[in-house]
Amino acid sequence: MDSHGQQYEQRIVWAVVDTGIGPLLLAATPEGLVNVVFHATDAVRDRALGRLASRLGGEPVEAPGSPLLTEAIRQVGAYFAGERRAFELPLDWSLISGFNRQVLRELATGVPFGQVVGYGDLARRVGQPGASQAVGAAMGSNPLPVVVPCHRVVESDGGIGGFGGGLEAKRKLLALEGVLPEPLF
Repeated sequence: MDSHGQQYEQRIVWAVVDTGIGPLLLAATPEGLVNVVFHATDAVRDRALGRLASRLGGEPVEAPGSPLLTEAIRQVGAYFAGERRAFELPLDWSLISGFNRQVLRELATGVPFGQVVGYGDLARRVGQPGASQAVGAAMGSNPLPVVVPCHRVVESDGGIGGFGGGLEAKRKLLALEGVLPEPLF
């Protein structure tokens, strides 16, 4: 067996879980959770799995019982049930690099449950005070939404800001965390 080819074979496992904001696709590698995808209908899921296969190599396998996923599934469920405020999961950052990764790591460690941060403030925290638009782009490219809480980043004027999962999902997440009142409808 050629051991050289072996190192590129990355096992990717995935499952779709139902949440208060619709079905989420969770995907993991041996390194950790690598991708969370909103509105994981069959079409969205298939596109996401295709992207993962091309970015990471290897065919993603549906395996909700995989030890690589069981803890992530449990913690996501507890979060949406209001029983968990912080995710304690190994994360695989290989889908994102550079400034975006730096910003998302700061967000993951520095903005706890129930708090929000402005785009500009987050830019200052990573030493790039003028980069609030770049921070917005980093949030848009977050491969691990919910777990890396880009929903906690808002506009400084009180606007809710954009969100890859849609504004309704962002409002529901912020309401779950007590930042916003529960949506009335």
